[in-house]
Amino acid sequence: MTKRLVEIDDELLARARSVAGTDTIRATVEAALKSLVDQDTALRHVARLRRPGTLDIDALNEARRPRTGTHG
Repeated sequence: MTKRLVEIDDELLARARSVAGTDTIRATVEAALKSLVDQDTALRHVARLRRPGTLDIDALNEARRPRTGTHG
């Protein structure tokens, strides 16, 4: 790990600590960085799933529909 000297807005840091529920600046920064990376990963997955031929929404909707009839 590399030690870094950065200026951080005190009000923004306090708000971020409150949202993240963290006790230290380091934990807050790590939580924020992880959240940013996780968000980017999720957006990339969504973009991949939206490509033509990747996800069949009609098939998903059909699979979710309740089945009728009795099982023997």
